[in-house]
Amino acid sequence: MADFNSMELMICIAARSLEDGAVVVVGTGAPCAAAMLAQKTNAPNLVIMFEAGGIAPLLPTMPISVGDSRTTHKALMASTMAEIMENCQRGLVDYCFLGGAQIDRFGNLNSTIIGSDHSRPKVRFPGSGGANDLASLCWRTMVVTPQDNKRFVEKLDFCTTPGFLNGGSSRADSGLPEGTGPYRVITDIGVYGFAPDTKEMQLLSLHPGRNTDDVCNNSGFEILIPEKYEYTLEPTEEELRVLRDVVDPLRYIIGR
Repeated sequence: MADFNSMELMICIAARSLEDGAVVVVGTGAPCAAAMLAQKTNAPNLVIMFEAGGIAPLLPTMPISVGDSRTTHKALMASTMAEIMENCQRGLVDYCFLGGAQIDRFGNLNSTIIGSDHSRPKVRFPGSGGANDLASLCWRTMVVTPQDNKRFVEKLDFCTTPGFLNGGSSRADSGLPEGTGPYRVITDIGVYGFAPDTKEMQLLSLHPGRNTDDVCNNSGFEILIPEKYEYTLEPTEEELRVLRDVVDPLRYIIGR
């Protein structure tokens, strides 16, 4: 049995979710590590884009920002933020990776404030950046985040980034492109998708050593648990070798 931590598990699962030839917009941190791992294992023809303009780089080492020069290493283009967003708007981007301080049952995200007073919040975060645009326009949004009651909440303190809004058809009714929206939420407990009709978060796969009580006890809202769900495959020795020795040898991400 391989020895791995929760961050390594989440990154490996996220990498497996990216098929060869897909197009993905990523930021720094775990999403970038997942894209790099996918490009070096199961998806060598993965097209990676960065918000600052890098298109299809062959990442040599881990970038520290979306504008890092490494995001254009051997790239097809060193473009602009406007061009990246235009590609999203034209429907050319299959996946985007996002995170946030809070997520609700419909996959809406808060990365702006904690507290009810916007002018004097308890905590102020960086805000949207490009998150709202990416989640509004890319076909599938994936979220990588630890899971607990403070992050998985019944009601967001602020809706920075739209998921399925109020569920059902509310996303499409709002004018956002039909067929887009949250796809997977990957946590340290399990992998979640969204029910086809209600768009509520539901369990797809449990991680090794976890059970449904962990799912329920670490969420402020009810996560749907179907009669049948899968069990997550552990990271392979090869995935861990590439992740540790090639993608993140200095443990910037997996050492957290």
